[in-house]
Amino acid sequence: MPQASEHLVPAVPARHRHWGMLLLWTAPALFLLLALLYGVLTRPPTDSSHAAPRVGQPLADFTLPDLQGRLVQLSALRGKVVFINVWATWCPPCIEEMPTMQRLYERLHSRGLEVLAISIDALGTQVVAPFMEKYQLTFPALLDPKDKITYLYHTKGVPESFIVDKRGLLVDKVIGPRDWSHPQMIALFERLLEIPAIDSEANGQTATAGTAPVAAPLQQ
Repeated sequence: MPQASEHLVPAVPARHRHWGMLLLWTAPALFLLLALLYGVLTRPPTDSSHAAPRVGQPLADFTLPDLQGRLVQLSALRGKVVFINVWATWCPPCIEEMPTMQRLYERLHSRGLEVLAISIDALGTQVVAPFMEKYQLTFPALLDPKDKITYLYHTKGVPESFIVDKRGLLVDKVIGPRDWSHPQMIALFERLLEIPAIDSEANGQTATAGTAPVAAPLQQ
């Protein structure tokens, strides 16, 4: 009885199998490399017109909206001591220090201290407003979804804080969380608030009342 003919599939040459396996293993790595390259090429350039903030020098001006859409400009607060905090709702250390910032604000706002909490959350009001309500924070929250402050102030992460005197000069830059209601911190801000803006400028006095103590632990 004649046997039915079989259609045999030609064997793949070893050379082709080698290249196929190589492509299989290198394709994911190549995709990741292209994604990283795209991120680098599309990242907004650092604002070269502003050097990194330096203690004793004027802090670069900015204008950002608050949760109600009102524009807040740093230079408009000249004559007040300003505490700037760069943060995000997804940052655990930021969440941890927020209640201490609220206590600082409640204690010294009436004496001329302004607190500006600049959120770099991409979703803006959508996530920041519920956060402020949840933690009962009453100081102004500013929105920076395009992360402009990162390039203006050369920040490396969150939280980072900047203490500015009445003349707009940087007193200190603090990287990482602090207990801003610690007695040492309160004393620092009180000294800055006691320096008259006009008198200090006339006398050439630099309001460097000391740096933010690194030993101020976060209190739960």
